[in-house]
Amino acid sequence: MKKYLLAAVLAMATALVACSQFGCASPQNTNTVSTATPEPTPDKAAIEAELTKIENDWPRMIKERDGAAIRRVEADDILIVYPDGAIGNKEQDAKDIEAGTVSADSWEISDIKVNVLDKDSAVVTLRNTVKNGKLKTPEGKLIDISGQYRSLDTFARRNGQWQMVATSSVKIQSPAASASPTPKSSPSPRASPSMKATPSPRATPSPRGTPALKGTPVPKPSPAMKPAPTPAKTP
Repeated sequence: MKKYLLAAVLAMATALVACSQFGCASPQNTNTVSTATPEPTPDKAAIEAELTKIENDWPRMIKERDGAAIRRVEADDILIVYPDGAIGNKEQDAKDIEAGTVSADSWEISDIKVNVLDKDSAVVTLRNTVKNGKLKTPEGKLIDISGQYRSLDTFARRNGQWQMVATSSVKIQSPAASASPTPKSSPSPRASPSMKATPSPRATPSPRGTPALKGTPVPKPSPAMKPAPTPAKTP
């Protein structure tokens, strides 16, 4: 009995010596769940207020020809789609504003709705109401762009600053005209996206906008009425 007890004590002592020399690894917990840091909740009210302020400032930029403000608000890689399907860019928008290409007696922004996607991105829809709006062509011709337009603007926050990265707009058609069964007339001249500025035409002399923007032809005057011959007197 003593022989077996002595052997057990020696085995335990050997195990303790080995553990002290090589270390005893504790069993690892394989059920550890990694927790990702949650995204901060966006301050929707603050984002809506900031983007609404930017949108409401467009009439001032146009009136004061503030090209510097356009360059701040629009991203360098902005995608611009005009109502006629033409593509624009930031520098051309800024130059058109500075040149006074677009003007109006009244320019109102309304129906602003901000859809906050996350803390760094949002989409805005709004309505532009333009009264006595004029588009100046390179030839100096003025084209009427009065009417209402619906715009869709996409914003992204870059380096702490909100910038427009995409924009497009369409002219709001009259409900009465759309319900009429008669053929639709050619659309009236359209303004630039978000009613910011319409770029000057490059390839054709006609202004950008609807394809029919070539001015209404002046009707030819009717030929002068010849006086009726005086009947000859009978002798």
